[in-house]
Amino acid sequence: MSNPSDVPPQQPGAQPPVSGSVPPAGPPQLPANPPPPHGYQAPPPGYQAPPPGYQAPPPGYQGQPASAGGFRFEMPTDRPRNFGDALPAGGLSGMFKVAAMPTELKVSYWIWLIGGLLGLLGGVIGLFGSFVLVAFAPAIGLLVLLLVIVALALATAQIILAMKMKEGREWARFALTILAGISLVLALVSSGIADGRAGGGLPGFLISLVATVLMWLPNAQAWFAANRGRI
Repeated sequence: MSNPSDVPPQQPGAQPPVSGSVPPAGPPQLPANPPPPHGYQAPPPGYQAPPPGYQAPPPGYQGQPASAGGFRFEMPTDRPRNFGDALPAGGLSGMFKVAAMPTELKVSYWIWLIGGLLGLLGGVIGLFGSFVLVAFAPAIGLLVLLLVIVALALATAQIILAMKMKEGREWARFALTILAGISLVLALVSSGIADGRAGGGLPGFLISLVATVLMWLPNAQAWFAANRGRI
């Protein structure tokens, strides 16, 4: 048994330890990976923190509209890859079958189609007239014959492009717009040289201009954009 004399003497000025407490050996140690707070969700893979100074948008902010309903020109990205893509699907049997298009495009399609058919009829009549004119004035007759052949080719292309436009092809709409400009040049040349015998003249161009404007209205733009991923 020990007696009080076995207890080592204390140093002068030392405080006796308080009963039931252990003095800390150093500063408190924090865990290496503290647990996340309640409700914390980890960011998805590939998340990048916003740059310094970034300010979050106010609640209810929905961003700016893409085009605000206005006109926006874009080059077509659905160009045909081969000759078969440039032909109407199903041939000419669906010429008079109008798809679910907005009214503007339906009117534009009928203008292009009827104008192309009338152009073919006028071109055939112009061929006979140019043959007669060659007999009396060969130089002018050959020029008129050349213009008639060009008009026939444009009328055929107009019918095919109108049918492709009806399918939702944006490249066909773009080609019809260029075709309207060519028809203006053809109308001026034919009216000035051949007295309008080789083409539809300026009235025909004005009708083509109306059909072109209808293809680029906001409702038509939205229809082409909606069909862009389906083709």
